[in-house]
Amino acid sequence: MILRAFTLALAMTLVAPFARADVLVFSAASLKGPLDQIAAQFDGVVVSYGGSGTLARQVSLGAPADVVLLANVDWMNYLAAQGDVDPDSVADFASNRLILLAQQGHPPVTLDQAGLSDALGDGRLAVGLTNAVPAGIYAKAALQSLNLWDGVQNQLAEVDNVRAALALVARGQAPLGIVYRTDVRVSADVTEVAVFPSQSHPPIRYLGAVVDDASDEARAFWAFVRGPEGQAIMAQAGFLPAMEPTQ
Repeated sequence: MILRAFTLALAMTLVAPFARADVLVFSAASLKGPLDQIAAQFDGVVVSYGGSGTLARQVSLGAPADVVLLANVDWMNYLAAQGDVDPDSVADFASNRLILLAQQGHPPVTLDQAGLSDALGDGRLAVGLTNAVPAGIYAKAALQSLNLWDGVQNQLAEVDNVRAALALVARGQAPLGIVYRTDVRVSADVTEVAVFPSQSHPPIRYLGAVVDDASDEARAFWAFVRGPEGQAIMAQAGFLPAMEPTQ
């Protein structure tokens, strides 16, 4: 009980600067570019970015989000099952591809044990937390599917969101990282060196929802994200259309 109270207090502290926003959006970090553009179309909308797992846990503990946009179906299902979001509002709105990146100028990397080992050397492979961050969860699944996990699991640099993994590579602190294809666009210091086969990991689905007592403004924002204008902004940022749900 004490731990739960402390965790809730921490979650509230993290969102305290946004308490006066008319609409507070909790969004997966990988959506930052297009979501900033979409939020600019509205007065009083503030977006708080982070790893989907972290955001979902904060919402489940009572953090005052109005709209929740995550990069993983399991975390959204968790919130819907707990009654933390309106289950009737849950919908897919985008998808993505998983890629391997390196610093700009690096040659392509073959996704086999020899190719990955040569490119990684003694360095670290930057990934999101493989038990919580969607990009990290997808990365682990892909590496396992391609029989690469055992060779790299002791060289991981796990971080709390996908943009942090990108930053490690951009700064030269890790030779390779696994991120979404859209992330490469935000830094001129990195380049895509391999793309993981889509069948090597679960589908990358972005889902959103509003809370049960969401305001008309929050519902309008969520409708805009899914509508023609919002989808055009997402596509311009490199995101793929929403996938048909498989579960």
